[in-house]
Amino acid sequence: MLTLGILFGVLVAVVAWLVIVLLRRSSTSTENADGLLIEQRHRAQAHADRQSYHSNAVHGRPPSFRDDHHRH
Repeated sequence: MLTLGILFGVLVAVVAWLVIVLLRRSSTSTENADGLLIEQRHRAQAHADRQSYHSNAVHGRPPSFRDDHHRH
């Protein structure tokens, strides 16, 4: 029983540490112009990819239940 308590205690500690790290990371923003330009290019590329690779553009037909996006 003690072993299970230690295991769950370690798991809770790891989860708490990950939550703290992720919350701290998401609050930071890019400070310099180079970083902002890189983020802007990546956002534009992601938008272009979404327009280019959606189901209708790739298959030329409406999506079906077999397509990947239904599983996500």
